[in-house]
Amino acid sequence: MSDLEQSTRSGPSAPSVRLDQSVPSPRHPTHSVDRAFLSLERRRPDVRWDAGGVAYLSGPPPTLADLRAYVGFRLGELPLLTSRVEGGRRSRWQPDADFAVDRQVHEVVADGPAGWDSALHTALNAPFAPGAYWGVWLVHGHEPDAYAVCYRFHHACQDGSAAAMTFRAMLGEGEPSARPVPGRSRRAGVPRRVGAAVGLATRFVAGSLAARGHRPDAAFTPSGERRLSRGRVPADTLRRIGTARGGSAHDVHLAALAGALSVWSARSGVPLPRVTAVLPVDARRPDEDQTWGNRCFALPLELPVGTASERPDGSRDGDASLRRLDHVMAATRKLRGEAWRQAIQDLVRFMPGRPTEWYLRRMLSPRVTNVMATSMPLADKGSLGETQVTGTALLPLLVPGHLCGVGLSFFGDWAEVSFVADRALPLGELLPELWERAVGELEESSAPVIE
Repeated sequence: MSDLEQSTRSGPSAPSVRLDQSVPSPRHPTHSVDRAFLSLERRRPDVRWDAGGVAYLSGPPPTLADLRAYVGFRLGELPLLTSRVEGGRRSRWQPDADFAVDRQVHEVVADGPAGWDSALHTALNAPFAPGAYWGVWLVHGHEPDAYAVCYRFHHACQDGSAAAMTFRAMLGEGEPSARPVPGRSRRAGVPRRVGAAVGLATRFVAGSLAARGHRPDAAFTPSGERRLSRGRVPADTLRRIGTARGGSAHDVHLAALAGALSVWSARSGVPLPRVTAVLPVDARRPDEDQTWGNRCFALPLELPVGTASERPDGSRDGDASLRRLDHVMAATRKLRGEAWRQAIQDLVRFMPGRPTEWYLRRMLSPRVTNVMATSMPLADKGSLGETQVTGTALLPLLVPGHLCGVGLSFFGDWAEVSFVADRALPLGELLPELWERAVGELEESSAPVIE
């Protein structure tokens, strides 16, 4: 008997699984960010407001019935996923009495090795079941000893940090999230914190208004279908480069992203006069690891795509990559500090619903930002039964008018970058390779000179 079969023996095992509601989950008010995303969906029902991730595993895939049983068994640790939003202006998350796992967990079988891309495309673009906030797709059939599990969620249901917790509950080994959070609040600092939160809000609202007159040119005609492409480098490489310059691995990722987009623009013929990334920032308090809904804030960051990599004579400028990194570090230095993280946390906790929705609409507008860039530590290792997770990919939100969504996941020894773009984006499949090369340039440029 496999570990997967053993783990589900004590839980439900029928293909259609309804969870025991004898001990109902508590009701929780929806957060202003939840309501903002629900409002965005009502305003733009033509847009897909979902994000997620893919886990790649080695070993024979489970049956659909076994996977449904396994997911149903694990959902006891994730009460949000068996809840629904009820009510109007005072909406709340409450247990869904009609929840059934078979409406959430699905299967896509590839038609042999050549059918892998098509099967994964189906999992990335399949609609949710009516009334569902999330779904899982088992993707297999391309190889006998390899498969993938694709998890997607409506952004009103979760943010990236909560989704990473879902990954650890379903596939991980119970590691802590490693997410940076401010220390527990102290009343003595309340006036200073209020001032910092107001100043933060004013700064970014002013930045969004300054871009009001910007009308981005359409780089391509979107097809409405998303495509995933991936790259990876050792996680220690990003950390080592960042430490050498006094920054972080995430700073290195963003600098490499700027370099990749610069080269991509030249090759694709798509001009990029400006690239501003929207960065989702986790704003949970230390006691909110398993909270319902969203606790995230969106910050804009201009990427130094215009920094030239070549000199006028056509030779490579090795310092260009470091200039990009220094530019990013100067912009993120305050965000890495305790005071600003506390200000973001306070802002998300207390900002009213309508200003939250207005701000989120502004930050996601292609007039203000045109790339979604997120990163998340996932786990040291993961497994499903006797099969092991060998790789991961984040699926960031892809907003209409944005070039792409870029996700950086830290899993095991690897930093894995994923680009989610419309299939019509010219040469979009080159972006992961260009990002890897940009990381290589940073590593070479930051290496100490040995005389």
